[in-house]
Amino acid sequence: MSRDSRWVPLAEVARPHGVRGEVRLNVFNVSSDTLLHQDEVLLRMPDGEEHEVSVDAARRADKAILLKLHSVDDRDRAEDLRGATICVKRSALPALDDGEFYNVDVEGAEARLREGEAERRVGVVERVEEYPAAMALVVKLDAGKRVEIPLTNDFVERIDAAAGVVVLTTIEGVEG
Repeated sequence: MSRDSRWVPLAEVARPHGVRGEVRLNVFNVSSDTLLHQDEVLLRMPDGEEHEVSVDAARRADKAILLKLHSVDDRDRAEDLRGATICVKRSALPALDDGEFYNVDVEGAEARLREGEAERRVGVVERVEEYPAAMALVVKLDAGKRVEIPLTNDFVERIDAAAGVVVLTTIEGVEG
């Protein structure tokens, strides 16, 4: 599957809104308008089942988004969607400036450790964790251990999301 055709989670269905099938979404990034401009989304149900669905309408409601999906025409059907994740194709996300990346773009990247002028593979980035004070890369080391690498200049030399490579300066002092 190409990078641009991957589905990226942007929100979760919180509850029905009204009686005509709209759903209220908890958006993971409240400042993003991406969901307001989609013709189609992927519904990932809590049981893992997935459905591509056309979007009839979308609008803001404070920090949430109200979404009307095709064929969801009453409150009961909207209630069935509670807890589902709403995803869009990676290609639908806004372009980034140089040096920026989306978390999804580094998931699966090869983690390399700088050793002088050379780089040695040490594992794979599984995900990016966002904490109130900082972000961290969760790396599964080739030795089998998982570690959290702080996303700071002290630990990360460079991220090349397009090449799928993260170069680390050190993994000393990180715990798994």
